[in-house]
Amino acid sequence: MNSFTEPAAQIIVALIPIAGIIIGGIVIFFYLLWHHRQIMFQLKNGTYTPQSLNLKNFALITGLLLCSVGLVLSVLFCIIDGISYSLLGGLLPLALGVGLLIYNRLS
Repeated sequence: MNSFTEPAAQIIVALIPIAGIIIGGIVIFFYLLWHHRQIMFQLKNGTYTPQSLNLKNFALITGLLLCSVGLVLSVLFCIIDGISYSLLGGLLPLALGVGLLIYNRLS
């Protein structure tokens, strides 16, 4: 008998992504709260200087990360399932990454 087909194993495997999403949401919430309080404190003291986002560097870093993740996922899904709809899980981040790299090159 395969241990993965047991109900307890299936429940644990189903709860792992849910726990990851919850923990990630909590981390993002507290980061945003801390950042907001930091800016409010700086505004109170008169030391706030707005920082502009360097869009070219952001597009480069994000494009490289999305391309690498999308390429790995695409190869993995292609090996596991072949050409199927699950391959979109890797092709979408790959396409977004390529688009951001093209934007970086053109700007």
